[in-house]
Amino acid sequence: MRVLELPAIGPVPFLGMLLADLGAEVIRIDRLPGAAGLGDALAASPLGRGRRSIALDLRKPGGAAVALKLAASCDALIEGFRPGVAERLGLGPDEVLAANPRLVYGRMTGWGQSGPLAPTAGHDITYLAITGLLHGIGPAEGPPVPPANYVADFGGGAMFLATGLLAALLHARATGEGQVVDAAMTEGASYLGSMTRTFVSRGGWKDEREANMLDGGAPNYRCYECADGKWVAVGAIEPQFWSALLAALQLDEASTPTPYAPQDWDECKKVLAETFRTRTRDEWAAVFEPLDACVAPVLTLAEALEHPHNVARGSFTSVAGAPMPGPAPRFSVTPGAAGPVPEIGSSTADLLAQLGYGESELAELRNAGAIA
Repeated sequence: MRVLELPAIGPVPFLGMLLADLGAEVIRIDRLPGAAGLGDALAASPLGRGRRSIALDLRKPGGAAVALKLAASCDALIEGFRPGVAERLGLGPDEVLAANPRLVYGRMTGWGQSGPLAPTAGHDITYLAITGLLHGIGPAEGPPVPPANYVADFGGGAMFLATGLLAALLHARATGEGQVVDAAMTEGASYLGSMTRTFVSRGGWKDEREANMLDGGAPNYRCYECADGKWVAVGAIEPQFWSALLAALQLDEASTPTPYAPQDWDECKKVLAETFRTRTRDEWAAVFEPLDACVAPVLTLAEALEHPHNVARGSFTSVAGAPMPGPAPRFSVTPGAAGPVPEIGSSTADLLAQLGYGESELAELRNAGAIA
């Protein structure tokens, strides 16, 4: 599979990395060397790994034509411009699909390609805000807490566009018909909340923070502070895990307030909180490590690299000298691989030669400022 990645920040480069890790040939269009911006920093980072890079100014004469020729040789294209920008560049779906009817045109935006908010700016926090999900994240007495930009940008955006691309590519290979995939981060994030909405529809979920089984409200599904100020995560939902938890904490199950009666939650949390504060996080981790009690230490990003389970599975790898998550998921026959980080524009000459550009045409592109 050959993919053309148009310039972008955040979830589009993440998607390009994901597809490259899984074995696609990804050609990324980068801004000309010397241009400043977050996109350039990401392109030169481990997030930019595994691609071929062509440095191209799409706004200069001839730049978009190069991109269009590249798209004609690709199976898919991914872009994250605001609605209408690709069209103004001459790289919208109409132009690209006319040049390559089999191509899958993947579009990723926060609000989607249509609707009253479509032309406006936003970020993960604002996209997540209108889904109803952000309202439910955080402490009961405090404000909603953004879960970094994991949920809307990368979960609702990149991962849903990846799924859509692969489904559309199967269709294209079977029928020869390409199409546009419109991935809105708001809708992808909302989709991630499907189980919560199912609970709501059955009266099993309160539309409040810290008031439910899975949002930190229940005493057997939350984090507890330890003697050293670090934390453990408890997920002892089922009765057998709850029993194992109490046994490890040396608490009598008959006299301990139960998590299965919401009226007892506050008292139960108090008992568990007092108990967990008697030892350090790592002492508790050693107690629970051999048990099936659904308890784990809350690790920092740095500590996660050294956790024995992550080390045993080789969950992290080194890319350009930086520790990074390895490709996921695992394949028994066609394993993924984290490729090297290319220099910006390192494949410009090769790709233009493959497209048939001669010296006079290259000179025109240089003079126009479309290539370096």
